[in-house]
Amino acid sequence: MSERIVVDPITRIEGHLRIEADIDEKGMIQDAYSSGTAIRGIELIVRDRDPRDVWAYVQRICGVCTTVHALASIRSVEDALQIQIPRNAHLIRDIMNEAIFVHDHVVHFYHLHALDWVDVVNALKADPNETSRIAQSISSWPKSSPGYFKDVQNKVKKIVDSGQLGIFANGYWGHKAYKLPAEVNLLAVAHYLEALDWQKEIVKIHTIFGGKNPHPHYVVGGMATPLDINSDNGVHAERLMHVSQIIDQAREFVNQVYIPDLLAIGSYYKDWTHGGGLNNYLCYGDFSTGSIYETEKYRFPRGIILDGNLQEVHDVDLKDPEQVQEFIDHSWYTYDGKEGGHGLHPWEGETSLNYTGPKAPFKTLNTEDKYSWLKSPRWKEKPMETGPLARMIVGYAAGKEEIVQIVDETLQKLDIPLTALQSALGRTIARGLESVLVSNWMRNDMDELFNNIKNGNQVTFDRTKWEPSTWPKQAQGVGWMEAPRGALGHWIEIENQKTKNYQAVVPTTWNASPRDHQNQIGAYEAALKGTPLLNKEQPLEILRIVHSFDPCLACAVHLTDLETKQSTEIRIG
Repeated sequence: MSERIVVDPITRIEGHLRIEADIDEKGMIQDAYSSGTAIRGIELIVRDRDPRDVWAYVQRICGVCTTVHALASIRSVEDALQIQIPRNAHLIRDIMNEAIFVHDHVVHFYHLHALDWVDVVNALKADPNETSRIAQSISSWPKSSPGYFKDVQNKVKKIVDSGQLGIFANGYWGHKAYKLPAEVNLLAVAHYLEALDWQKEIVKIHTIFGGKNPHPHYVVGGMATPLDINSDNGVHAERLMHVSQIIDQAREFVNQVYIPDLLAIGSYYKDWTHGGGLNNYLCYGDFSTGSIYETEKYRFPRGIILDGNLQEVHDVDLKDPEQVQEFIDHSWYTYDGKEGGHGLHPWEGETSLNYTGPKAPFKTLNTEDKYSWLKSPRWKEKPMETGPLARMIVGYAAGKEEIVQIVDETLQKLDIPLTALQSALGRTIARGLESVLVSNWMRNDMDELFNNIKNGNQVTFDRTKWEPSTWPKQAQGVGWMEAPRGALGHWIEIENQKTKNYQAVVPTTWNASPRDHQNQIGAYEAALKGTPLLNKEQPLEILRIVHSFDPCLACAVHLTDLETKQSTEIRIG
C-alpha cells in the first residue's frame, strides 16, 4: 500500500506550487503530481490593446522575471511586423538579459537552493580556522580570514540562541541527507550573506539601460536608451563605465565565490544522482552574435534532445502548428467548451478558466482528473525539460566549443560522468557553468558596444514601421528567448492594429506541467519518481529536486475577471 504525502506550499520559489507524492512502504516515491495553485490571466488583459504597449503589461506576469517577458513580447511584435533593430539595441538587450541570468543564478544557488544542501545550524560547530584554510585553498577571494568566518558564526549563533531563526526558519536542520562538514557549511552561510549584498549591485545595469528595476523599459524597434557620451541627460561615458565596472565585479563574484562554492559543495554530493527525469531537453537558443533571427549564430544553440540521445539534435520551429502545442486534459481550462483531448498551438490558444477541483478544506487533489492551473505544453506531443541543464545538454550535443570545454573540465574536476548531469545536482552545476559563460558574453557585448560608440555609432532605435499605418491588416509573430529558467515564447496575433490573441508559454509551464492527453508526465513529476526519502516527515529530497528547476509559478499560471474587474482568490490546502 502506498501513502500520499503533500508538500504545499513549496517555498523558496516564485508563486504557488503543490507537490503530492505516493510513497511505498520503503519510502520510495512511486508517483508524483505537480499542481500550480494560483492564476492571473495576463493574456486576457492585453486583448485589443496596441501591440507596441503589450510588453509593459506582460512584464507584470512576474515580479522576478520582469525583463524577460518584456523582451519576449517586444520580439513577438517585431517578428510579426518584420522589424530589424539596430545592433546597439540588440547588444543592450542582451547585456540586460545576461545581467538577469547571472543575478538569478547566484540568487538561486545561495538563497533559494543552497539550504537544501547546506545545514545552517551545523555551521555553529565549525572551526573558523579550518573554514579559512578551505576558503583560501579554493579561491583568492579576499574575505577569507579566520576572524571573518568567526564573525559570521557569531551572527548565526545570535540568531539561533534567540529562538527566532528568521530567514533560516523551517529548515530540516540535522537531516541525515546533509553531508557537508561543519566548516563547509560555515563557508556557504558566509557567502549566502555576501550574495545578499552583491545581488543588489548587478541589477543597476537595468536601471542605467532600462530606467529602473524591476520592470525596465523597452520599445518596439530597439531601445529607449539615449546613448550620448557627452550628454548630462543620456547614457553618458560615466554611466557606461559604471556598467563596465559592475560587469567586472559580477565576473569576479562568479569565478571567485560562486563556482568554488559550487564545486566544493558538489564534491560531497556527486553520488546524489536522483532527479533525472524525462531526458528530453528543449532549447530555443539565444544570445546571437548577429541578429535574433540568425539562429546559426546563437551562443546557446537551438535544438531538441530526445531520450538522452546526444548523437542527434532535432530542430525547433515555433511557427509550426504541429510542434509546440498546449494540452488541458488535467488542467482547469476548456478549449471551445471542450474538456481536452487535443492540443492547441499558441496562435490558436485559449485562456478559458474552468475550475473543477475540490473545495477547501481537503487533503489531496483528485489527480485522476484535472489538478492544476498549468497547461501541458508538448513538442510534437512529447514532454520536455527546459532550463540551464537543457541548454548545456543541447549545446554539448551540438558541439559548441565553449560549452563542451567548460562541461568537460567540470566533470573532470568532480570526477563524474556526463550522465551524472542528468540529476538535480546536474541542474545546479549547469546554472553555475552558465553563469561563467554568460558573464563572459556580457563582457564581450559591452566591449562591442563601447567600440560602436567609439566609432560614432550611437543609434539604438529605428522608427521604420513604428507607425500603425505601415502595418499589414493581419500579422502573426512569435518572440522567443532563453530566460534564466529556460525556453520562453510569446505568441501574438495582430489584426487591424490591435492585439487579437496573445499566449505566453513559459519555462515553468513546460517543467511543472501536469499529465497530458496520453497520460505522459511533466519534468517535475518525472524527476521525483523513483527517489527514496530518508524521512517522509521531512521530505528534503523533494525540495532538492523541485528547487533544482528554480520554479516560477507566477510566470506559469498567469486572472482577472473582465466583467467585474475583481480578482479571484482560490484557497488550496
